[in-house]
Amino acid sequence: MAEALRLTRAGRLTEATGVLQRGLASASTSAVHESTAQQPVGELDRLRLPVSSGRPRGARAPGGGAVARAAAAPGGEIRHLAYTESAGTRNYDLYIPTSYTSDPVPLVVMLHGGKQNGLDFAAGTRMNEFAERHALLVAYPEQSAAANSGRYWNWFSPSDQQAGAGEPAIIAGITREVMRELVVDPTRVYLAGFSAGGAMAAVMAATHPGLYAAVGVHSGIAYRAAHDVGSAFAAMRTGGTPAPSAAVPLIVIHGDRDPIVAPVNADRVVASRLAAGDITGHGAPITTRGYRARGATRTVHHNRDGIAVVESLIVHGGGHVWYGGSPVGSYTDPDGPDSSAEVIRFFLQHRSCPA
Repeated sequence: MAEALRLTRAGRLTEATGVLQRGLASASTSAVHESTAQQPVGELDRLRLPVSSGRPRGARAPGGGAVARAAAAPGGEIRHLAYTESAGTRNYDLYIPTSYTSDPVPLVVMLHGGKQNGLDFAAGTRMNEFAERHALLVAYPEQSAAANSGRYWNWFSPSDQQAGAGEPAIIAGITREVMRELVVDPTRVYLAGFSAGGAMAAVMAATHPGLYAAVGVHSGIAYRAAHDVGSAFAAMRTGGTPAPSAAVPLIVIHGDRDPIVAPVNADRVVASRLAAGDITGHGAPITTRGYRARGATRTVHHNRDGIAVVESLIVHGGGHVWYGGSPVGSYTDPDGPDSSAEVIRFFLQHRSCPA
């Protein structure tokens, strides 16, 4: 880590990344099973500040025919859209379930991890299947290669950690655009993310507490745990020193053998939310078995009204993957628990106060 930080400070980011990747690979070989062995290089690959090189408008990577078919399989409509404002332009996919009519429905915003896009994330998480099951709209904002060469959300950049600016403004703008264009219940708008997308979900919870009724952070990092590339590398291993978040209902899912974003980050995300107050205590952790290859420990914190507002699910033996996902998508593990089911279950318990 010391050598990687030295190289980062010297501006030698490619070499720093290589040092970290080699160290993590040797340290975590036993933790990466067949569920992650065929996945792309981890989140440390090409994590860096915005660069100028990018793809032509509309280019997608990854996302071949099988991915597109898997995302569309539930039978609803997928719209490929773009949103532009002063902070920038981002593409996004929008899934509209077959049951959508003129009645207000919930909206779920999903933030992908590095090296993913909307179709890949939809296929891997199977979230469009849950959209059909529960009559949900699902939006998938996409990071651009122009903003980050590895398509990681810039959760570690101070300019992207505040409301009304940077990527939080764009993601909130996409959310509001869907709310304007379609019939959305404004009290049931939710957001979840994985890995770098999970870290950005934590940013959105802290910066836009009035917009989202609940937020999910999967294999992510707490709000303001980092302020540049060097501290981002450190936070991924140590959890950093995050700032308090906002009092938004939160579900956290993380594997206790994650070799890319250390499990301590789940504790930091929960602690950041607890620091926002409105928590009276929590019940004893409940260890649940029966997820085929593994178990998980669930811990729930309640507010003064007895409502479960912070929940963590730590997956035993789990790596850096979306659990219960489809192997058609990247960074997935078909073994349970089913992360999408857990996220939607938690979301649908919560409504925000009307503006």
